[in-house]
Amino acid sequence: MQDRNNRRRGGRDRKREKRDYDHSLLHVARVARVVKGGRRFSFRATVAIGDHKGKIGVGVAKGVDVSTAIGKAIHDAKKHLITFVLENNTIPHEVHSKYESARIILKPAKEGKGIVAGGALRVLADLGGIKNLTAKSLGSNNKINTGRAMVEALRQLKS
Repeated sequence: MQDRNNRRRGGRDRKREKRDYDHSLLHVARVARVVKGGRRFSFRATVAIGDHKGKIGVGVAKGVDVSTAIGKAIHDAKKHLITFVLENNTIPHEVHSKYESARIILKPAKEGKGIVAGGALRVLADLGGIKNLTAKSLGSNNKINTGRAMVEALRQLKS
């Protein structure tokens, strides 16, 4: 019976593949564009993905409903993945970064300190596998820009 069902489906086993990346929704916004008859609403989703082993990405996309926007944002984040260096569950050195008006500072922390960060920085550090980190976001609390500033900061890391 099992063999016959597989043949009907094209001969492949359709078992669920294990996801390689975890994702977290950073922000959802309802956005509008004005057209002749009024306003057309859509949703913009900002999603962070990571493998907990030194890879993260941030994606932003729009869709007619929230689930479509999230799916597109995950796809966008996979296209913009970066790999960074981890040493003893923290970053190897202090780093500063700026993206648009968002400025961030990342500092390594001792074992057991945990992630001392807020908002998008905490989520990205967790998804990247960083266990001990001190971070400060300056200038902007926009989650898209702080997320992208964090990606830029982690890209600057050297072993």
